[in-house]
Amino acid sequence: MKRFIEGEDRSQSTLFPEHLDDYIAQDNPVRVIDVFVEESDLKELGFEGMDAEATGRPGYHPASLLKIYIYGYLNRIQSSRRLERETQRNVELIWLTGRLTPDFKTIADFRKDNGKAIRGVCREFIVLCRELKLFSEAVVAIDGSKFKAVNNRDKNFTDHKLKARMQQLDESIARYMTELDRADREPTLVTEARVEHIKQKVETVKKQMRELKQIGKRMAQAPDGQISLTDPDARSMATSGRGTGMVGYNVQTAVDTKHHLIVAHEVTNSGHDRDQLSSMAHQARDAIDKDTLTVFADRGYYKGEQILECEQAGIKTLVPKPLTSGNKAAGLFDKADFRYIAAKDEYRCPAGERAIWRYTSLEDGLTKHRYWASACPRCPIKGQCTTGDYRRLSRWEHEDVLDVMQKRLNRTPQASRIRRQTVEHPFGTLKMWMGATHFLTKTLPRVSTEMSLHVLAYNLKRVMKIFGVAPLVALMRA
Repeated sequence: MKRFIEGEDRSQSTLFPEHLDDYIAQDNPVRVIDVFVEESDLKELGFEGMDAEATGRPGYHPASLLKIYIYGYLNRIQSSRRLERETQRNVELIWLTGRLTPDFKTIADFRKDNGKAIRGVCREFIVLCRELKLFSEAVVAIDGSKFKAVNNRDKNFTDHKLKARMQQLDESIARYMTELDRADREPTLVTEARVEHIKQKVETVKKQMRELKQIGKRMAQAPDGQISLTDPDARSMATSGRGTGMVGYNVQTAVDTKHHLIVAHEVTNSGHDRDQLSSMAHQARDAIDKDTLTVFADRGYYKGEQILECEQAGIKTLVPKPLTSGNKAAGLFDKADFRYIAAKDEYRCPAGERAIWRYTSLEDGLTKHRYWASACPRCPIKGQCTTGDYRRLSRWEHEDVLDVMQKRLNRTPQASRIRRQTVEHPFGTLKMWMGATHFLTKTLPRVSTEMSLHVLAYNLKRVMKIFGVAPLVALMRA
């Protein structure tokens, strides 16, 4: 092959031994993984097997297995079997582990048995980012996204699904019995083989009916009224598409607005975000170690009690109110058209009348005040306000906190754009890395561990982009 660049002869011996380090450039990301793991106190983080046994076969050091996993998730290789193959042929992994080739069972067991410690490693990297002054602005955006679990939709049951499935089986039995009756009346129309096949079908359907009844009994004991057969912690959740859904987990993240690093995350099996704001905001504030914090979130997080908890903790929230007013949809005046006068504890209606306090009640654990105006029956614009005798207004005892937040939102018209461009991109990136089947493990603790590895890989890639590989290695060693 003249006039081409030629490779080395495979049978040619080398005069001097090769160095593994010669194969890895100084700006290769595996050097960051190596230094980060070596500088971490794995024993304090709680990894098993840090102290070798005096007898028996030697085991792999947890640092070596942790490096394999971080490298795998950084390069979209999450399967333990694929990682086993890569340790045998991938030059970067050969360098990273020193030619160690653990089998897939050893690799998988390490992730299973060290879930809490691996989640601690993810937090440890956030501490490093904090020390590198990457969270100086103390502003985060919070959002949640649904990730698929290892559980088919047919293996998840809710009350509605169970009733629909049993109705289908009842209809199938009725159809088969009708065909058997026809065979009894006119034996020549249906062959014996077909009759035997139908009888087997009937037995199969009856067996499925018995199984569904057992599932119904188990489902009645479940706290949320649904059950998943493959992954018991996975739950059926609605998605943004109308009439669509998936069986999976709701992953919550808090993302820094400056460098788009995921400062806090949590995996839940709750299908909505209404109860997650305060928890995620507190986790984010603890992670960046600031006294104050500003949080952007979407309408799904709007809940008075959650916003109040944040405000009392010194966390400023910017959460738009959901547009769910029934009066506005009916073409009537909305509550926003009534102006509250705090000094007099009353409302001023669009007609200029005073809606004064009438009584206080307790609703769903919340103290609510009721207001209405005496002039409602004779008001000339009553038809634009209410269809009843009086337009009654309800006010939560801490609604002044929501009013302050609304004023803050009015002063920040770009709040929605900041939230979208900050927190939605990491979700898209992570799902692309994961592929069609998002999680490979089952149950909430193991899924949380898997998510921590994804978040750690994402943050590692972001920080390497910010500093560069060689400067980041130097900073971690300092």
